[in-house]
Amino acid sequence: MRRVCFLLKVRQDRIEEYRERHAAVWPEMRAALSETGWHNYSLFLREDGLLVGYLETEDFEAARAAMAATEVNARWQAEMAPFFEARDGLRPDEAMQPLTEVFHLA
Repeated sequence: MRRVCFLLKVRQDRIEEYRERHAAVWPEMRAALSETGWHNYSLFLREDGLLVGYLETEDFEAARAAMAATEVNARWQAEMAPFFEARDGLRPDEAMQPLTEVFHLA
């Protein structure tokens, strides 16, 4: 299982609404994530809008592609896009670039 960590930046003026939206993630979105190989998925949000995402998956690119092919993801990404700072025209799920793991205490 591969551990994946990524960073995004939530707009300062949208942080509270972002928290509210993630307190009530659609059941079909949660199911799609699980079904497409996203395991132990967590988001952490700092007060300045720095968002840290973590997940475990067998194959991140395959899991991301499978999720991108779902209808629910298209709806979710369209609704979430305005919450993020500039991403060079990428949807939030396309802008997730894994960080390089430099240490892991097993």
